[in-house]
Amino acid sequence: MKFFLAMFLGMVGFAFADDASGTDMIKAFSVLAAVVGLGIAALGGAIGMGHTAAATISGTARNPGIGGKLFSTMFIALAMIEAQVIYTLVFAAIALYGNPFLG
Repeated sequence: MKFFLAMFLGMVGFAFADDASGTDMIKAFSVLAAVVGLGIAALGGAIGMGHTAAATISGTARNPGIGGKLFSTMFIALAMIEAQVIYTLVFAAIALYGNPFLG
């Protein structure tokens, strides 16, 4: 794990290497922010989806009669969780391609 962290921090230096103007630095930080933001959002969404599925399976095991209602509620919750990840993807695309800081 420490190796990957050191390798990641070493690779970040390449992104900032040739900075003739300020726009290169802004582009590099935009890429870094987009990648880190999407990673955190995907990780959080995956954890939330796992907890949702586990709770639904547990509820169905305790009371099989309401399994259908639990599954429909679970799919609504999964859609809400996934929507947050998609919003992050949209913000990352704006930061990469329509960067307001480049002027």
